[in-house]
Amino acid sequence: MEEYGRTEASYYDYWATGLEGDVAFYVEEAQRATPPVLEIGCGTGRILIPVAEAGVEIVGLDCAPAMLEIARRKVSTLSPETQRRIELVEGDMRDFSLDQRFNLVTIPYRAFLHLITSEEQRQALHNIRQHLRDGGRLVLNIFDPRLDIITAHFGSLGSALKKVDEFVHPQTGRRVIVWDTRQYDPASQTIEQYFIFEELDDGGKVVAKAYTPMALRYLHRYEMQYLLELCGYEIEALYGDFQRGPFRYGGEQIWVARKS
Repeated sequence: MEEYGRTEASYYDYWATGLEGDVAFYVEEAQRATPPVLEIGCGTGRILIPVAEAGVEIVGLDCAPAMLEIARRKVSTLSPETQRRIELVEGDMRDFSLDQRFNLVTIPYRAFLHLITSEEQRQALHNIRQHLRDGGRLVLNIFDPRLDIITAHFGSLGSALKKVDEFVHPQTGRRVIVWDTRQYDPASQTIEQYFIFEELDDGGKVVAKAYTPMALRYLHRYEMQYLLELCGYEIEALYGDFQRGPFRYGGEQIWVARKS
C-alpha cells in the first residue's frame, strides 16, 4: 500500500496539523526570496497556500496523487490572483525535472525523512541543487532523534499500539481515532510505522478502518550537515525551532543551506 492513498489523504488535514510556527517561518523565507519558490512535499497545500496568499509565486511538488487532488480542490476556491501564483506538479524529489530554476527550494514538515537510504538522500539533494540558481537556498526541517526514545521503543516494545489523536470525520460526522505503532531499527536508523484510523459509530463500534504505512530514516545533526556539504551546499544556519532559536538536542533541525 502506498503512503497517503485516497482515504488516508482525506484525513490528513484533520490530524497532521504541522509544527508550532512552521507556516509563518516558511512564508517569511518565501517572501525573502526572488520568486518563484519550489516546495517539495507540498501535500494538501497546508504551507503552499499561505505562501501564495502572501503574494509569492510557488510551485508545489508531491509524489502522492491523492494529496495533490485535495490541494487542487483547495486552490480552486482561492481568489483568481492567488490561483495564478500556484502550480502543482506530481513528482519525486529524487528525479523530478522542471524547466525552471529557483532561488528557494523548501522541504517542510520532515518530508526529507521519507528517503530511507543514503543513496536516495544524495540523489535528491543533487537533483534539487540542479534546480537551484547560483546562490539559491534550500530550507528544510527534520526531527532531531533522541536516543532515549529510540532505545525505549527498540524491540518488542516498539510494536505497542498507542492513541495519538482523534477528529470528526469530514463527511460522516463520526469520531475517528488515530493509532500509531512503530518499530525502530537503530542499525539502519529507520522507523517502520503504521497509522491506523478507526471510524466509530455512536455506540463506539468500529465501522471502518484504514491503514497508512510509513517508512522514515532519521538523521543526526552532524550527519545531516555533512550530507549537505557533500552534495554541494554551504550551511547558512541551523535553528532549533521556527522562531529561529538555537539548535537543541532532541528538538527540531531546521537547516538553511546555500548552493555553493
